[in-house]
Amino acid sequence: MEVITQYQGNKRFEISTRAHRLICDQPRENRGEDKGMTPPEFMLASLGSCAGYYAAEYLNTRGLPAKDLVVRVTAEKAAHPARLGSFRIKVLAPAVDEQHRAGVLRAVKACLIHSTLLTPPNIDVEVNTLIPVLV
Repeated sequence: MEVITQYQGNKRFEISTRAHRLICDQPRENRGEDKGMTPPEFMLASLGSCAGYYAAEYLNTRGLPAKDLVVRVTAEKAAHPARLGSFRIKVLAPAVDEQHRAGVLRAVKACLIHSTLLTPPNIDVEVNTLIPVLV
């Protein structure tokens, strides 16, 4: 899995993977152009779409309605170090009995992004410089 992020000027970046392109930007109050979501919003989008995928898979494999499934993710900022300190996932699922409600909860908690945030991965950072080509 790979995502490439390229600087587009000002506060904007283009993010690409496979045949897909996204724009990341900052709101106008942060001197951006508000042309796309911020990095933390992408993180919430990743968590919400992953949770939604797992919830929908649970419902669909059991022949339960999933059409009106909605996932809302919020986060609170924390300091020292600056980060998102807490997340809240709210799943609005179609009417199901208590057994399936518990099943949806288990499915959402099994989401790859949720699990990654609970058990942080190692992150290696490498900085390379472009070497100018002499003609």
